[in-house]
Amino acid sequence: MDERQQVDLLRRYEPIIRFTHGEEFFPMDAEAYIRACSLWIKRPGEPPQEVASASQVTPETLAAPIEESLGAVRYLKFTEPLSAAEMAVQALRQRRKGEPDAADFQIVKGRLVRVGYLSRVVDGLFRVALLVRGRVPGDAAAAASLGYRTLLEQGHRHVYHGRVVEESGWTVLQYWFFYLYNNWRSRFSGANDHEADWEMICIYLAPDGNGELQPEWVAYASHDYTGDDLRRHWRDPEVEKVGEHPVIYAGAGSHAAYFRAGEYLTKIELNALAPITRATRQVQRAWKRLMREPETPAEDAEPVLAIPFVDYARGDGLVIGPGGDEPWATPVRIDETVGWVQGYRGLWGLYTQDPFAGEDAPAGPMYNRDGTVRRAWYDPVGWAGLDKVAPTAATLELLRRQRQQLVDHRTSLRAQVTESTAALRGLDVQATAIRTQPHLRSLYAQLRQKITQQADAIAAIQADIAATNALLENLDHHAAHLQAGGGPPPRAHIQRAHTPAASDQARSGQVAELWAAISVTVLLVAFVLLFAFNPRFLPVWLVAILALFTFIEASVRGTFTRVVGSFATALAIAAALVLLYEFFWWVVGALILALALYILWDNLRELTRSWRA
Repeated sequence: MDERQQVDLLRRYEPIIRFTHGEEFFPMDAEAYIRACSLWIKRPGEPPQEVASASQVTPETLAAPIEESLGAVRYLKFTEPLSAAEMAVQALRQRRKGEPDAADFQIVKGRLVRVGYLSRVVDGLFRVALLVRGRVPGDAAAAASLGYRTLLEQGHRHVYHGRVVEESGWTVLQYWFFYLYNNWRSRFSGANDHEADWEMICIYLAPDGNGELQPEWVAYASHDYTGDDLRRHWRDPEVEKVGEHPVIYAGAGSHAAYFRAGEYLTKIELNALAPITRATRQVQRAWKRLMREPETPAEDAEPVLAIPFVDYARGDGLVIGPGGDEPWATPVRIDETVGWVQGYRGLWGLYTQDPFAGEDAPAGPMYNRDGTVRRAWYDPVGWAGLDKVAPTAATLELLRRQRQQLVDHRTSLRAQVTESTAALRGLDVQATAIRTQPHLRSLYAQLRQKITQQADAIAAIQADIAATNALLENLDHHAAHLQAGGGPPPRAHIQRAHTPAASDQARSGQVAELWAAISVTVLLVAFVLLFAFNPRFLPVWLVAILALFTFIEASVRGTFTRVVGSFATALAIAAALVLLYEFFWWVVGALILALALYILWDNLRELTRSWRA
């Protein structure tokens, strides 16, 4: 496939992106960004040094090979701090031109009211940590917005970077979207801000019965989702399409891709809290087994102690793509032959030295932040969990080969059964012949042991044959289903789906919002007051306050009845354990007496039946 054919294929299926009202940054040409940046390097133990100014950096110079000391980090830098006067001019300019500002974006339901109390505590600690860890300066977003508008005034249009990869029978169309800035935290109360942002989706094509490439799967990169959960079948109703163009709902500020419009609760778990989450999950599973409540894999996949953020993918803003508010410009084709793609392993924006890396800029489309190659680049099929899935047209041929292998395997097993059965019968004849000979007792015991082992081996082979027969039967049913035009369920592979909040969950009362905002502070203040004025009874009061907070939380979240029921069950179990401890030997004696009476009753019943007979 030559370059012209690749571009035509990319344009045929190019996506439509629906943004949220209030979004400031849209896909642009990465090379225009490179030319507007300066290049810096941060060596261990040294302050950052400028390697090349904005007028000196080009895609060609960025791709030039460079040798550096271990631990050195190269990064681009687009923004410079704005003065107060420049900030005021920027705000006035937005108002005059009617451009969206922070006041235009409306939050219907706060993020804290959507999660439990423990997550709010972790969130508070996370925000305090922002004060001491590396982060993007507060005026960087305004400076980036000003610089982005300057680039737009110079004639830059919305563009994506396309790549075509042929792997394992699939033709993969990769659409890479470069955004100048991620302002999720500063504008939309999200997790982080960082200069530059690379997002990507993949469309997976395969030849049909006539050899024509047809789309079968599509995968959207989105936060912490991986593997099978990233992709949807092309005929899945969740995949919205306009003609042959899939629709992406982009998260406000984060630019993460979603299949449906809505508000998505994203929970980010810190690695240090993972052991606590695992222990909590074990306790919850034990409680559910005790209460005989159903368990779901999706619940187990959700972190317990996580920081809650809302990704607003409403789709009520600018629409870019075929039939939208603005079309795509000619795509930029990228692969390993493009210098800045393959040659530059550094970061694409400010390096804040954030220990969590959330505020550091990302690397390019080919690399991770540590310079290793992204799996989405070197293995786009396996990245979406498609390495185990065959294209539809190839599935019947694969079924035929699998069936033939199973038939050959069954034939081999039957031959083993025939041979082993003959040997087993021979052993039985020998054992029968010497069974009555006392002086051959040792040999007889050996033969009986061999007979038992041989019989067990034959039974295992027969079980394997039965399993093979069942598998062959189901393969035949599946082949008939495919030949009739059917296919596997389009959503059977999904373990944790991207699910937006329901419309009735997106709103909440002012009391619940207020409680979510003040609850952590109230608890901390109460703890300090108790410690200062009555430390002797601190444990008792702390338990009482936690119980009170639990009931208040349940009341404002509409789960009061369920919490009261669980609390009553826990009290009943505790009371039973106390009674068992206090009257242990009485309980043991009562159980023994009950057992004796049951045995007596059962024996007498059997005796009376025999008398009647």
